[in-house]
Amino acid sequence: MASSQPSKKALKGTGSSGQSVKFARRTSSGRYVSLSKDDVDMSGESSGDYTNYTVHIPTNPDDEASVATKAEEQYVSNSLFTGGFNSVTRAHLMDKVIDSEVSHPQMAGSKGSSCAMPACDGNVVKDERGVDIIPCECRFKICRDCFLDAQKDTGLCPGCKEAYKPNDGDDDSSTVALSLPGPDGQRTSLVKRNQKGEIEHNKWLGNETLGSYGVGNAYWPPNGGGGKGGGGGFEDPVDKPWRPLTRRLPMPTSIISPYRLLILVRFIVLCFYLTWRVTHPNDEAMWLWFMSIVCELWFAFSWILDQVPKLCPVNRSADLQLLRDKFETPDKVKNPEGRSDLPGVDFFVSTADPDKEPPLVTANTILSILAVEYPVEKLACYISDDGGALLTFEAMAEACSFANLWAPFCRKHDIEPRNPDTYFSLKGDPTKNKKRIDFIKDRRRVKREYDEFKVRINNLPDSIRRRSDAFNAREEMKILKAIRERGVDPTEPIKIKRATWMADGTHWPGTWANPSRDHAKGDHAGILQVMLKHPSPDPLHGSGEEGLIDYSDVDIRLPMFVYMSREKRSGYDHNKKAGAMNALVRSSAVLSNGPFILNLDCDHYIYNCMAVREGICYMMDRGGEDICYIQFPQRFEGIDPSDRYANHNTVFFDGNMRALDGVQGPFYVGTGCMFRRFALYGFDPPKLNLLTREKKGSNGTESGTEKQALKATDFDQDLDVNELPRRFGNSTLLSNSIPVAEFQGRPIADHPAVKYGRPPGALRNAREPLDASTVAEAVSVISCWYEDKTEWGDRVGWIYGSVTEDVVTGYRMHNRGWRSIYCLTKRDAFRGSAPINLTDRLHQVLRWATGSVEIFFSRNNAFLASKRLKWLQRLAYINVGVYPFTSLFLIVYCFLPALSLLSGHFIVKNLNAAFLIYLLLMTLCLIGLAVLEVRWSEVSLEDWWRNEQFWLISGTSAHLAAVVQGLLKVMAGIEISFTLTSKAVEDSDDVYAELYLVKWTSLMIPPIVIAMINVLAMVVAFSRTIYSIAPQWGKFVGGAFFSFWVLAHLYPFFKGLMGRRGKTPTIVYVWSGLIAITLSLLWVAINPSSGPADATAAGTNFKFP
Repeated sequence: MASSQPSKKALKGTGSSGQSVKFARRTSSGRYVSLSKDDVDMSGESSGDYTNYTVHIPTNPDDEASVATKAEEQYVSNSLFTGGFNSVTRAHLMDKVIDSEVSHPQMAGSKGSSCAMPACDGNVVKDERGVDIIPCECRFKICRDCFLDAQKDTGLCPGCKEAYKPNDGDDDSSTVALSLPGPDGQRTSLVKRNQKGEIEHNKWLGNETLGSYGVGNAYWPPNGGGGKGGGGGFEDPVDKPWRPLTRRLPMPTSIISPYRLLILVRFIVLCFYLTWRVTHPNDEAMWLWFMSIVCELWFAFSWILDQVPKLCPVNRSADLQLLRDKFETPDKVKNPEGRSDLPGVDFFVSTADPDKEPPLVTANTILSILAVEYPVEKLACYISDDGGALLTFEAMAEACSFANLWAPFCRKHDIEPRNPDTYFSLKGDPTKNKKRIDFIKDRRRVKREYDEFKVRINNLPDSIRRRSDAFNAREEMKILKAIRERGVDPTEPIKIKRATWMADGTHWPGTWANPSRDHAKGDHAGILQVMLKHPSPDPLHGSGEEGLIDYSDVDIRLPMFVYMSREKRSGYDHNKKAGAMNALVRSSAVLSNGPFILNLDCDHYIYNCMAVREGICYMMDRGGEDICYIQFPQRFEGIDPSDRYANHNTVFFDGNMRALDGVQGPFYVGTGCMFRRFALYGFDPPKLNLLTREKKGSNGTESGTEKQALKATDFDQDLDVNELPRRFGNSTLLSNSIPVAEFQGRPIADHPAVKYGRPPGALRNAREPLDASTVAEAVSVISCWYEDKTEWGDRVGWIYGSVTEDVVTGYRMHNRGWRSIYCLTKRDAFRGSAPINLTDRLHQVLRWATGSVEIFFSRNNAFLASKRLKWLQRLAYINVGVYPFTSLFLIVYCFLPALSLLSGHFIVKNLNAAFLIYLLLMTLCLIGLAVLEVRWSEVSLEDWWRNEQFWLISGTSAHLAAVVQGLLKVMAGIEISFTLTSKAVEDSDDVYAELYLVKWTSLMIPPIVIAMINVLAMVVAFSRTIYSIAPQWGKFVGGAFFSFWVLAHLYPFFKGLMGRRGKTPTIVYVWSGLIAITLSLLWVAINPSSGPADATAAGTNFKFP
């Protein structure tokens, strides 16, 4: 629809941004019809198709939304909204989103019966159950646009020529008539109203029944507990003692006390050892001694940064049953419908390139989210497609269509995991723990449908290409025909833009397969499509007659799902993933405004459907108001059983992160994290003094108005009302949503100990339906210019300026005084994929280390942190920025054994008892710490050893490159990119074929040089010692021991270089042996023995130290 005079809501939302909102209707033929003010004006307050629809749905069953509101909501879900910089926001009404059949009432593209008006190709609006909405008792079928035209012109029904009257709605009728707007703009209803216009609930409930049940339309026993049913399932929460939702479980004293003691002992021994090393230099090789002592001093500093924050590890547990009792238990007075009081959660999924991130993987992630175990009306899922690809768009539409079958199937049979690809790939008995007798039949049907779904997804590229070729050929024929009709013979071939076409025969507004202006990867309009609209607030059960699966006792609703591709234009810095996440924050604040945000990568799916509830337990518990995010551990699939390159990273996720949970909280690691939306807006944690004395009663106790939403300016004394646009942008709807999100994210004040909470039951009301002006505002906030001259990316949202924007974003929150929680669930919360190839793994670590170097040279360095950051947390963040620099000392230390063997000197002058005792004590402390850490972190010794190996591999390769790259960027502004090339292609029959794929990269050079030098040094030193007149076996053994230490850590690296063991060429082993023998003989020729006497003497002096 189009309107030059937007509604009040549109004016409030978009007027400040200076961008007009224009609506256009698109007919089934693909033609756009822009409607002017005269076309859409209506009498009274309700002027226009998209006026200020602020319909509040009462909580009684007879008061339904009007036809206009229903039509508005369906129009929004059936329209593709586009817009951006210097372009109006348009709503393109789509006849169909995908080619496949769509039947779910929430699915975009679902249509009613045909309109009965002459020359109209519209369709009748449907309600939540998919039933046609007929506004008149004569049952004349009319579409939304014709209904509005009839109301505007005569106010009479085109069928019976009488004024519109609400239909009584017979039970046997297949259509439903709802209440309509009256002449004065007020809605008529069967519900009685008093003189003030308020609903008389007492009159509605006061119909006295004919039986002995008393007053009311439901029977509740007088004592609340009569009968076997316990009062119809209603429970009085007052009868139950108050309990916290979560518990903090300290580590067993038998483990943590010796662990802390060993840390202290090793620190003392390390101090004595370094003192002894400094006071006992090696006069024979001062250069060797100096390099070794500098490296050891740095290693001691690095060990302190890594070890000290591990002093306070904790475990936590959440009570999911108590969460259900507190927030979802029906109450006979306050919550008779049993609606949930849980806060809303918005899921963010980001993808950028369908070629690198397969749409089927992304679709499976979306399906796992849509089927998660959480109140459906409280969920909203958003996907950010930074590539603007039609392939991703249509794959998401297919996923929404399949979710109609998949989500109810998961709820009916308690399916776990709820990623269909993973579920159907599980080995074992699928009927285990399944109680329903129709499970096998349902599973077969869903499996068959999923196989067809995969075929459709995998065929989408060819389908889009064939469709586009056909439409482009049609356009060429039209142009050719027009030229011939003018009598002009074309002498040159006709050239038209090779567009990418959608299923309804219109141009895709995003990236085309053949890029052109306004349709390239970095140059396209903003796109927003509500593929699944807001569900109804109450459960909607299916029917066994509609399909082969009986969903008659299953809630078939689906969460809201929105496709979003932010606007991109050349010349703008779009800030990669951080910019996409901030666009999601703004658009979701306008559309759903869930107080909590859970972001996932497109390849990370929900493995534990109860994980969201477990995270909410911490947010809703006493003291949860100062928690900024809940970080879940990352778990990966498809990794080789030996975990050669420490891809699972269990030492970090189960050790370091659990230890930080006992301080101020774990780092944010980029995915699997539940944020408090209010914390992302750059505010400090709420303080109790925000509740002023005026809001307290005379006795100082909290009054009823205390636990109400505050203003955004109440949380920041330096933030003035006039400064809101400078910080958050020009969107009024976005600014107004901030205090609402803060209020809804508070814990419930069900105990005097909860000092900062909200009243119980405040979140049971239904959400307002979306209207076109709201969606247009959401398109406006994802434009490329919106962040100009604002604090987005600097203080608000994800922080810009680093490739590791996740760590910086978490650091900023901790630095403002927030704390975070590590939620380690018994069953993995999320699972994803990780690179198992050596080169890919090194490049992943390179990106992380580069981000850490950038953090070190930025204002996000923890040395500059505020006093709100605890000192143990500060050490942990300092280590984040410092650890890549350890590579400079590590690579020198790895060469020291070889230099020692070649020069004949050692890092100490003599291998005396003091050095050996210190070395033994430090080694025993290290072993003891490893054993105890393995016990409290539940990490296996093999994982610990793999982590140690890859620490040296990455430290001598990726970390070193990151330091060099960071220094060149900071000092000279030079950026270096490390490219990789595939050197071998393995067969795809093996599941771990990628593990054996050898890709050469320059990052491999330092570890190869280190290993070669150490091997050659051992061969040379051994040959020299054997033929020496007075062999010094002590120095050789000392140097050889440390060389072997280096080579043992590099073993996985060389195993990866060799590829598949059975396919390593024999010539490699032959050449290695020949080179070693040749170098040995060369050394003997350069430094031969003096004669037989020397040889004899050498034999007599042959002894070990």
